[in-house]
Amino acid sequence: MKLAYALCGSFCTHARSIEVLKTIAAVNSVTPILSEASRDTDTRFGRADTLRDTVTGICGEKPILTIRDAEEKITRGGYDALIVAPCTGNTLAKIANGITDSTVTMCVKAQLRNRRPVIIALATNDALGANLMNTALTLEKKNIYFVPFSQDDPFGKPSSLICDFSLIGPTLESALRGIQIQPLLK
Repeated sequence: MKLAYALCGSFCTHARSIEVLKTIAAVNSVTPILSEASRDTDTRFGRADTLRDTVTGICGEKPILTIRDAEEKITRGGYDALIVAPCTGNTLAKIANGITDSTVTMCVKAQLRNRRPVIIALATNDALGANLMNTALTLEKKNIYFVPFSQDDPFGKPSSLICDFSLIGPTLESALRGIQIQPLLK
């Protein structure tokens, strides 16, 4: 299977996402994609250059890093599916509202234009707050499938949602059949 795998700037979840990427890339051809924040930002969770090197090593190819490359490679790439893991609230809002001003949103637009599945692995502190409307809008979009999610800290961060990263593979399998994995809410 030919897949594309995008990482957005939910830096605290990158380690979990990388573990899933390793598993998926072991049995599939995977093109990595980094959001501008992931591409350029050093954080307490890791350095940007280390992330670029890590995904390159896992996938055997350099990540898509620009809007131009995203449009060209995803549109013509014939990808069976695109996984966005983690997907931040910022990226989700842009997807929900058709805003294509970043590498990842251009990848999503191109994949949807090709009428192929996009898997969203949500990780955002405002999914049940400022982004609630965008979460709902995106849930209703054709060819978009969500990895099951739940509140990660209901009392400390009551608006925060995070996907179950261990369910990215099963969500992908369901999405390829045109089915949203259930239950969506854990």
